[in-house]
Amino acid sequence: MIQQLVKNLCLSLSLLATGAVAAQPVAQSPGGPPAGTNAASQPVLQVTMNQVRLEFSLDSKGTPLYQVSYGNQPVVLPSAMGFTLAGNDNFNSGFSIADSRQDSLNETWTTVWGANSKISNNYRQLSVQLIQAATQRKLNIVFRVFEDGVGFRYEFPRQPQLNHFIISEEHTAFRLTGDHKTFWIPGDHDSNEYTYTTSAISAIDNREMVAKSTEIAVRTAPDPKAVQTPLMMKTADGLYLNIHEAAQLNYPALQLHVDNSSFALTASLVPDTYNNKAYLQAPSRTPWRTILVSRDARAILASNTIVNLNDPSKVEDPSWIKPMKFVGVWWEMQTGVGTWALAGGKHSGNTANVKRYIDFAAANGIEGVLVEGWNTGWEDWFGTWKESPFDFVTPYPDFDVNGLRAYATSKGVQLIMHNETSGAVTNYERQMDTAFRFMQEHGYHAVKTGYVGRIIPRGERHDGQWMVQHYERVAAKAAQYQVMVDMHEPMRPSGQYRTYPNWLASEAARGNEFNAFSIGNPPEHETILPFTRLMGGPMDYTPGIFKLRGYNTGNPGLQVHTTLAKQLALYVTMYSPVQMAADLPENYAPHLDAFQFIREVPVDFERSIILEAEPGDYITIARKSKDKEEWCLGAITDENSRMAIVDLSFLPKGQKFQAVIYGDAANADWKDNPEAYVITRQAVDSKTKLKLVLAKGGGAAVTLRPVTK
Repeated sequence: MIQQLVKNLCLSLSLLATGAVAAQPVAQSPGGPPAGTNAASQPVLQVTMNQVRLEFSLDSKGTPLYQVSYGNQPVVLPSAMGFTLAGNDNFNSGFSIADSRQDSLNETWTTVWGANSKISNNYRQLSVQLIQAATQRKLNIVFRVFEDGVGFRYEFPRQPQLNHFIISEEHTAFRLTGDHKTFWIPGDHDSNEYTYTTSAISAIDNREMVAKSTEIAVRTAPDPKAVQTPLMMKTADGLYLNIHEAAQLNYPALQLHVDNSSFALTASLVPDTYNNKAYLQAPSRTPWRTILVSRDARAILASNTIVNLNDPSKVEDPSWIKPMKFVGVWWEMQTGVGTWALAGGKHSGNTANVKRYIDFAAANGIEGVLVEGWNTGWEDWFGTWKESPFDFVTPYPDFDVNGLRAYATSKGVQLIMHNETSGAVTNYERQMDTAFRFMQEHGYHAVKTGYVGRIIPRGERHDGQWMVQHYERVAAKAAQYQVMVDMHEPMRPSGQYRTYPNWLASEAARGNEFNAFSIGNPPEHETILPFTRLMGGPMDYTPGIFKLRGYNTGNPGLQVHTTLAKQLALYVTMYSPVQMAADLPENYAPHLDAFQFIREVPVDFERSIILEAEPGDYITIARKSKDKEEWCLGAITDENSRMAIVDLSFLPKGQKFQAVIYGDAANADWKDNPEAYVITRQAVDSKTKLKLVLAKGGGAAVTLRPVTK
């Protein structure tokens, strides 16, 4: 004991000499150090990057603590860290600091595709090596401090005292400073497809939302006080906070348990059927826990911290990865016009109908056509918990695989494969090589996967460790066969597209499809998603619906809760390298002038600028095309109309541009007159303040092209 005290004293003196220690006590309160401890006796390691400061210490019981501040304002109060391992094995106290070091990195890397072609990765890193006195087990914690936040993860080094182990609980806490305004959905182990609730932390209770969300196929939300990440918050004095994770691989999804009275959030990992959270073997590591902070909401949307915390690409030659726009038969089935199954006489995935979509894509410069319901098995695919619903290679007799490939090739269009698993994931695992060989042999270079239903292996969850490993296996397997992937019903992304750039997009949230068959998405929905779900990566939201009322044959009273102009703006405000023009070709015919924006809007950009943003209210974003001085702009609002005043100073000085504005008509309204729009043209330059009038639930889309002399 005396030797350990001497060691700690020497370490404290050493750290003070290097300036790494802030010699002030760490505050104590519920959720932080245990009552009666004296945190001031321990060294405080500190890293600062501009206004963001991270401090780490141990309390008198050897429990790791961290805290985050922004300028002089606390953001996360001293919060506990660590684990309980299987058998009620304490791995969150009794630690001492064995060593620490600081490093830094300032690099710029080139994206394969994205909202920006270059990304700056600039951080200061603190690595802390801990040892637990009673067991001699080691735990490392690595912090990276960026200009807009902090990321940290746990590392379990190779060691004789820890080999195979099971995590029962992760005790990472986020003790907040007040009852913040929060944008949240329930912490569900199987679904992210809820509408958002905006409330104070003290009011969070997900039971009512879970109970009424009967349109969601599978719901598993045992904790009424659990919420999903990314979690977006705003303090009473205007500070914006976002909590999520990065590089979530081989580990269950992070959810947060809320203490309504102390405003403390605690890690709540998605368990398996034995209530275990993760099965690991040293050496291993957890995902990064991320905290973004700014006084400007635009900086949250512009942050690259989450993607920067992911490893570089594992695809050595990504030249075959091509972002694209696509159309498909999907909206027919969502609205009751057609069916996935052959039985019933309304099968949408038939040769003649698919040719119609190929023709439409070819005529409009759209690269891909997605065909769902092409393969046998759809008659009893859902709700049966069937072990082998699909084989992924056997088409229905009215779907000519070879003939359609030849026809699409002749038109310069590629077909996109669809692999729905119905949650029977072991069946898909057995057949992945067969499925990807089939794609390769028949010219399919992209696939949309789906996991609608309860998971097999039975007892696993969509967001648990086993499924997280599966999604990575799919991305890796697809890369072997040079296939791009769009995953539906997985966990929320956390920047993995840097490591697997062929993993173009995911759904993992409540998409546009819910407007087809349910109460739909409220007008504010698309102003919240970029601050939440999209923080970790692109979403396949399926915008571009032009027939906004009367589209569902079984329920003609349903409508999309946006204007037509807002549907166009979503191609800019909700970035994805794969964007669907989701409506039926015949619904675009009366609006070909508006459809021109969908033809022209890119899906890969050189640079993006967040011009205006307030979560739940409005967003305006400008994006520059790659390799040419052309821009597109999207502005959206919630249920309130507003004037967006757009400063175009980002345009090159001295250059005239023509702005083509696809905007809401004067009498447009998402509820009463959603399809009313006007297209105007205006000469602009870098001095222009462009005024865009957005209707209730509305938006505007703009193209900006240089005027040639």
